[in-house]
Amino acid sequence: MDTKNVIAAISLSAAVIILYTLFFAPTPQELKKIQEENKSQITDTTEAPNLEVEEKIIEISRDEAKSKNQRIKFENLSIKGSISLKGGLIDDLTFKKYTETLNGNDQVVLLNPKNLNNGYYIDTGWVTSSENIEVPNSKTTWEVIGNTKLTPNSPIILTWKNNQGIVFNKKISIDDEYLFTINQSIKNNTEKKYNFYSYGQIIRNTAPKVTNFYILHEGLLGVFDDQLIEQDYDDIEEKKYSVNAQKGWLGITDKYWIASLVPEKNKEFKANFEYKNKFKANFIETKPTEIGANETKSNNIRVIIAAKEVSVIDGYAEKLAVEKFDLAIDWGWFYFIVKPLFFAIDYFFKISGNFGIAIILITICIRLAFFPLANYSFRSMAKMKVLQPEMTRLKELHKEDKTKLQQEMMALYKKEGVNPLSGCLPILIQIPFFFAIYKMLFVTIEMRHQPFFGWIQDLSERDPTSIFNLFGLIPWDPPTFLLIGAWPCLMGVSMYLQQKLNPAPPDPIQAKIFMFFPLFLTVILAPFPSGLVIYWTINNILTMAQQVVIMKRTTVKTIQK
Repeated sequence: MDTKNVIAAISLSAAVIILYTLFFAPTPQELKKIQEENKSQITDTTEAPNLEVEEKIIEISRDEAKSKNQRIKFENLSIKGSISLKGGLIDDLTFKKYTETLNGNDQVVLLNPKNLNNGYYIDTGWVTSSENIEVPNSKTTWEVIGNTKLTPNSPIILTWKNNQGIVFNKKISIDDEYLFTINQSIKNNTEKKYNFYSYGQIIRNTAPKVTNFYILHEGLLGVFDDQLIEQDYDDIEEKKYSVNAQKGWLGITDKYWIASLVPEKNKEFKANFEYKNKFKANFIETKPTEIGANETKSNNIRVIIAAKEVSVIDGYAEKLAVEKFDLAIDWGWFYFIVKPLFFAIDYFFKISGNFGIAIILITICIRLAFFPLANYSFRSMAKMKVLQPEMTRLKELHKEDKTKLQQEMMALYKKEGVNPLSGCLPILIQIPFFFAIYKMLFVTIEMRHQPFFGWIQDLSERDPTSIFNLFGLIPWDPPTFLLIGAWPCLMGVSMYLQQKLNPAPPDPIQAKIFMFFPLFLTVILAPFPSGLVIYWTINNILTMAQQVVIMKRTTVKTIQK
């Protein structure tokens, strides 16, 4: 691609983003107004309860923390863990199909008991506005009825009875993947009528280490009445967020994992994102469940604690009719490009069995799709290169008269049918695809730990080799900032060769700057995912092949003076 046009395209893209921000994006005042309009007007009695930590955070092992309470184990094809009978908390969960490191054996652990520093757990239950009525809380020890292990074929029932004779039950079911369904029921064995409010909350004691990169949200999020809300950990530490909604979901997301709650349908709820010594994403129904004398009522809360696999997330969104649950994966502004691009690459992966091959195949498809446009652009650029001697002659002839020079140059372009800006268009079109592939490689778990060939064992990570140890021939491990791998070097060389096929800038200083641009991009792109660098390299090679063919077929008759 033309280096000058790359710079121009990047500048134009930045301008588009800035203009959108200035003229179309909601202002902070507008966002604040929207949030204020959505804030709940219900009384404090409908606030989700604060879980008081009766146990201090202590330095013990995870196994010791689990052993302090009786537990019900659960397991299916995708996850395993246990539920604490004290509090009825889901506070122990491991992903069976994912390991912490590429070659390690330690499975990814997400949820942890509440008395650990990295405590991360889910609580569901009831609160009441009625005085002197006991409800289960974090200190309640539940009893088990029937099954003593939770599996897809064997749900469990937890029960607790207060001093007034009101019985609280939780029937917990699990599917084959990541879904818990919690049916909460209350049996009122008294002669009085009471009001109860159902709630659910996800609690995380401390903020985890995040990638802290602008293209990925990690923190608290939810969709409320079709509006996506994202709150970073530091934002919530400063200010609580509250909203009333008729439908939606909420949760806490990491790069590849999510813990989320889906309230019962057709029941208005208030959602809160807050920090009170710990991070909380919670909801509570705003209208009470009225339970008359000797009456039983129930509701359902769905808990999805998942690896953010696209098929799984989309499947739950469709099967459970959860509005915009697919946004649990941060597809970003270019959703309409990134997600279809993922499906295309995933299709090629299923055919080839290798995501690297899939990236190469999608690169070829993109080149073919835009071949007519690129063909026009390269023909114009080829003509520009042929016209270089004539352009140089005109500059020498009219070096003292800039106006005359401009007129003669425009006349030359018109006569030969050349558009000097035509080279920008293919670049502008490719930039969204470049960003989309980068985004897809960065956020999708399907790309995690996916190998290519040779030394590339993870397409979502940088090329691990370095030119400074001759790509592993010298027994020395360079520091991270010196890791400029083989694929980034190949990308830089391909860009340099491509640059030679384009017309040279007339300004000598500009020409020198452009000469070093491939080296600059090599250093800049070295830390990027290797899959992205492979895409750019293959794109450069295909572009050069196309340019060579077009240039050989292009002839231009120049003006003779």
